[in-house]
Amino acid sequence: MKTGPNVKKTIANNPFFISICIPSYNRPSGLRRLLESIDSKRYENDIQIVICEDNAPKRAEVAEVVRRYELSSPYTVKYVENEINLGHGANWRQCSNQASGEFLIYMGDDDDFIPGALDPYIYWVKANRNLGYILRAYRSILKNGAIEYHNYYPGDKYFEPGIKAYTQFFLKSMLMSGYTIKREFANRYQESSLDDTLYFQMYLVAEICLKYPSAYCHIPISQFIGDGVSYFGTNNVEREMFTPGVNAAGNLTTFRNMFKITNFVDNKYGLESTEIIRMELSKYSSYPTMCIYRQFGIKQFIASSRELRKIGLDKSNYFNLYFFALLLFGEKFCNNIVRLIKRIIGRRLQL
Repeated sequence: MKTGPNVKKTIANNPFFISICIPSYNRPSGLRRLLESIDSKRYENDIQIVICEDNAPKRAEVAEVVRRYELSSPYTVKYVENEINLGHGANWRQCSNQASGEFLIYMGDDDDFIPGALDPYIYWVKANRNLGYILRAYRSILKNGAIEYHNYYPGDKYFEPGIKAYTQFFLKSMLMSGYTIKREFANRYQESSLDDTLYFQMYLVAEICLKYPSAYCHIPISQFIGDGVSYFGTNNVEREMFTPGVNAAGNLTTFRNMFKITNFVDNKYGLESTEIIRMELSKYSSYPTMCIYRQFGIKQFIASSRELRKIGLDKSNYFNLYFFALLLFGEKFCNNIVRLIKRIIGRRLQL
């Protein structure tokens, strides 16, 4: 492990409040855009930036982006180069272990912060320091340039520790960017056996929400751009499950990996969360997955939907509704209807 020089130094015995954690892999231009979007006015004591570069081909370019940023940035930057390619889960923990903040905000290196949103969000977190995990609102930048907001509830919502919080937040935590967790709690769970799932953050959601208070914050802070190449599958642990450069969202392995996490948690604590998550997947995640399949024609769509049924994603009646709507009208028409409904009610439907 190699640690890069820091232009700004931490005041002794004065930890940061927020560490912005960036597991970096081969996206120097995306990383530059992300760093430039950090616009908090809380410099010395509140914000630390931690970048863990995972031994990618463009390591030198990433290092140069970080070097140039440090020269002009008011923030403390900690840059770490992994000696070997750790993969998503292990590099996630590397960021957590290298950070000093009370809370960690994770960001993907192909997304960025919404202008002006970071300081109000930090103020909100400071007012809720008892929380272990915070689910944030976010927005997506669509290919046509339009903006779509993702609001899960009408306003802030607080949860006591327990299975309800875990199962409510599990699927909503697939997207890394804006993921906020208390570092002290996150570092208690260094479970490497789930690295091949590619969703280590969802495992942490289960552990933290079962034991500590959690909440949804209605302030959207991150924006999903997703214009970078998918690098899932580059690590030896991941290689047999995912193909680098191909979006993993519609891969059946993704759902099987989620069940690997929920089964692990069920066995550890004597719970029955897997079937609850399977129902949530059927109601919410089967639709966007079938949309991906529908783009490749009716034959592929029908065959892929059959595979989704085999792993139990037809558990709810919504599955058949999505199937026949997409079969008859196609994904573009159906997506426009979904977005219209979300604009009218101001959030995602609660099914």
